[in-house]
Amino acid sequence: MIIYVSSACSSKKNIREAIEELAQLGIKNIELTGGTIYYQDYEKDILRLKEEYNLNYLVHNYFPPPQESFVLNLASLNNDIYQKSLNHCLKAISLSKKLGAKKLGFHAGFLIDVSVREIGKKITASQLFDRKQSLSRFRDAWLRLQEKAEPYLILYLENNVLSYSNYQSFNQVNPLLMTNYEGYLELKEIMGFNLLLDVAHLKVSCNSLGLNFEDELRKMLPLSNYLHLSDNDGKHDQNKGFNKNSELLQVLKQYDFDGKTITLEIYNNANNINQDYLIVAEALKVNED
Repeated sequence: MIIYVSSACSSKKNIREAIEELAQLGIKNIELTGGTIYYQDYEKDILRLKEEYNLNYLVHNYFPPPQESFVLNLASLNNDIYQKSLNHCLKAISLSKKLGAKKLGFHAGFLIDVSVREIGKKITASQLFDRKQSLSRFRDAWLRLQEKAEPYLILYLENNVLSYSNYQSFNQVNPLLMTNYEGYLELKEIMGFNLLLDVAHLKVSCNSLGLNFEDELRKMLPLSNYLHLSDNDGKHDQNKGFNKNSELLQVLKQYDFDGKTITLEIYNNANNINQDYLIVAEALKVNED
């Protein structure tokens, strides 16, 4: 069992500065994710810092930072976005291999294209892509990525988060792939993949869809050995931290986390991350190996 901390736990917009901040706090396992700006020597910097601080890295979704911002969507029927998404994922695979990472996770696709300014916020309702065509395109992309990743890198798909406001905006039609167990089964029918379970995403999506969170968690958590953890109000993905009385941690205590990789995606002050780290490790009886 090992706990990583997302680079997004730092507010720094330069990945070198974000890694340095976390490393200087004693964090050794860092998941590199979106939210930082592109610059030419970012790869040299993260490799140098890996050696300097003896770090372990994972790469996630919107990393490495693209030169031109866009929203990653491997199910897009827009050829430009689809190709950008595929190329980005191929770069992430190449970088993961250079960093010695063993896991790499991407979000499941969308039946819409989201603008950069709307990501993480309320999305303007629009016509959904043809589901069958999007699923076919997503499968084709995924099979190509798996071929490039094997045999040393294991790819994962992360469940999307459906906020209450976005579900209402789309007249209670879900525009996102894999937000719950039913969505997981839909993708499993057409392709093989490993599940990256974002517990906070599942909590919000269940509330939006009127599903029982604990029932969905009971079905999905045993299927995954790679999880993202944070807390929220059940309506929006807020990336909040934990306290010892957290209701979510009380639910998670019921499960065995032996052999699982956990990433903390907590966007508070980075100085508080060690406190969250210790609370989670104690609650889930984490023994790192």
